[in-house]
Amino acid sequence: MAAKGEYPIPKFHFRVEWGNDFRIGFTEVSGLDFETEVIEYREGSNKKYVKSKQPGMQKFSNITLKRGTFEGDYDYYKEWRKTVLFQEGNKTGSQFRRTVTIKLLNEQHDPIITWKLLNAWPSKIQSTDLKADANEVAIETMELVHEGLEIMNVD
Repeated sequence: MAAKGEYPIPKFHFRVEWGNDFRIGFTEVSGLDFETEVIEYREGSNKKYVKSKQPGMQKFSNITLKRGTFEGDYDYYKEWRKTVLFQEGNKTGSQFRRTVTIKLLNEQHDPIITWKLLNAWPSKIQSTDLKADANEVAIETMELVHEGLEIMNVD
């Protein structure tokens, strides 16, 4: 077995967990990025003609999840449909936000890196495109918005 850090990690073996009791298999996950916005400031009497830069608010991209379309499997749509009832501040609103974990796995199916999405909910569902001469699997897409991205397993 290779020493730790000797080879890059392959990205094809992963698992997405939607809360504690709900798991959907996906073929692709994208948007696992975050950035710190920059605040620029310059006082008018500053003798240097440059702005000072300091860290501002954090910004997180939406997460895009893709999976194959299966006959009779409407879990994607059912989760999105619940957001119609989602209203900030009422008693039912918070139950539709979930902690979503995305785990990159090794050969023993143990997580190497875990990304945790905080207060995630589906904002968009896209059904597959249809093409008469295509020779490929029907893929549907879900876009999640969230309020934070934590990377676990980091010392």
